[in-house]
Amino acid sequence: MIRPLPLMLAVLLATAGCAAAGDKGGGESATGGTGPITFATGRDTTAYLQPLLDRWNQAHPAEKVTLLELPEAADEQRAQMVANLQAQSSRYDVLGLDVVWTAEFAENGWIIPLERGLFPLDRFLPPVVETAVYKNKLWAVPYTSNAGLLYYRTDLVKKPPRTWAELRDQARKITEKHDVKGYAGQFLAYEGLTVNFSEALQSAGGQILNRDGTGVTLDPAKAETALDFLLQGLREGWIPKESLSYKEEETRLAFQEGRLAFARNWPHAYGPARVELGDKIAVTRLPGLNGPGSSTLGGANLAVSAFSRHQQTAQEFIRYFTSLENERRVLTEGSFPPVWTELYDDPDLIRRFPYLPVLKESILAAKARPVSANYNQLSLVIASSVAKALGTPTPESAADAAVSMKSELDEIIRTQ
Repeated sequence: MIRPLPLMLAVLLATAGCAAAGDKGGGESATGGTGPITFATGRDTTAYLQPLLDRWNQAHPAEKVTLLELPEAADEQRAQMVANLQAQSSRYDVLGLDVVWTAEFAENGWIIPLERGLFPLDRFLPPVVETAVYKNKLWAVPYTSNAGLLYYRTDLVKKPPRTWAELRDQARKITEKHDVKGYAGQFLAYEGLTVNFSEALQSAGGQILNRDGTGVTLDPAKAETALDFLLQGLREGWIPKESLSYKEEETRLAFQEGRLAFARNWPHAYGPARVELGDKIAVTRLPGLNGPGSSTLGGANLAVSAFSRHQQTAQEFIRYFTSLENERRVLTEGSFPPVWTELYDDPDLIRRFPYLPVLKESILAAKARPVSANYNQLSLVIASSVAKALGTPTPESAADAAVSMKSELDEIIRTQ
């Protein structure tokens, strides 16, 4: 009599069998192996990670995990991971990936596909799950999420704006009456500018690539509309010129120090602003052309290196690390947005983190950045094109930037 395989073994064999599809190089290695693992991720600035790792290590003395902290900056994290994976090194087992890296790492065979049934994905926020999927396969497990919010001063704003026109009108009046600038986001030429432009484009009804990343769907007219929202603010003065050098931290400081009435930022800015301004701040969804806009999804996913010798342990660790209990700690001890839907509806958590209901709405209405193995090239083109337009905010700048951006993006997609 042939006995059925144990569930975990069957799943692992099935995962190994599909690893070759769509993979290159290391993606064909068999899934399996237990033993000590390493977790490579960006530097922990909140000191919440180690206690979670200690709990795992106490329960798994033969499969201990070691934290390998990479630089805090995302581009430096990616550079170190790519160098390691290109060398087919087994040093990294579990990888903490920015959500925009899924396609690149999967296409190059640096991570293995995962069995969906191993993880409670149906209890995660749906848009977040999509960031871990490439070519209809699950390549990672969502760990934290993120979405942009509009911060505003409640002592200056009676009703938060829902449209760009309302934001412009309120920001102009506040700028004229008070010693406060109107609005700022992240407008330096880096990934943050790509995010801000993507949000404006989505909020005007446009998109950059098609769903599978094989074609440019950027409508120059909608891109021009999105750009003109920002250019008009710079020309009229309710977006301060100094914001052209802002990243997230500069925006956060300008708002919490009382220099801005409105600011686009991630949820991490809420706590510090609350400490400085108390009840004078609140958040809402980003405004759009004709109503509430659409944010860009941020966050991190966990993947298994194709060159790990202990892939079974790595997958079990990811199951543990993304459990409901630990996701609650991700929020309460790390202040990162979790991926479990039910945590956003928890009354106790909402009392502690009042922005959760708005953040949930923002995530559910958010969209991922372009899905492409060449995402870094696309982002550089977008950021440089937008920065050039913002640097010379004439009425013609938006149209010129939209046309040249589409042409350059077409070239990248055509040659990939």
